[in-house]
Amino acid sequence: VQLQASGGGLVQAGGSLRLSCAASGRTFSSYAMGWFRQAPGKEREFVAATSWIIGRTFYADSVKGRFTISRDNAKNTVYLQMNSLKPEDTAVYYCAMGAVESDSVSGYNYWGQGTQVTVSS
Repeated sequence: VQLQASGGGLVQAGGSLRLSCAASGRTFSSYAMGWFRQAPGKEREFVAATSWIIGRTFYADSVKGRFTISRDNAKNTVYLQMNSLKPEDTAVYYCAMGAVESDSVSGYNYWGQGTQVTVSS
């Protein structure tokens, strides 16, 4: 399985970014997808996840109402739309694939390489 994350960058506080994660090597539509992030010196933390069932999603409290996870099974891609970004959102963002949606790192079998998001104040 290969997961290729992209879309990170530098943005000012209050701005928006959309991350993408393209998957190959598995039947994408049968798997849950998640986004996690890791800031320097901190543990990797859950951001959002989507079930293989379209429309079933859940979020970390810290991003609820600002971030939206979605998936396009025809394109084997999961997205993370990030609005109203804050400096504390600065981190490397990772996409992950697993059997069921989970907020735990251990719930995912496959990981992308990460994409840097930097939010300036």
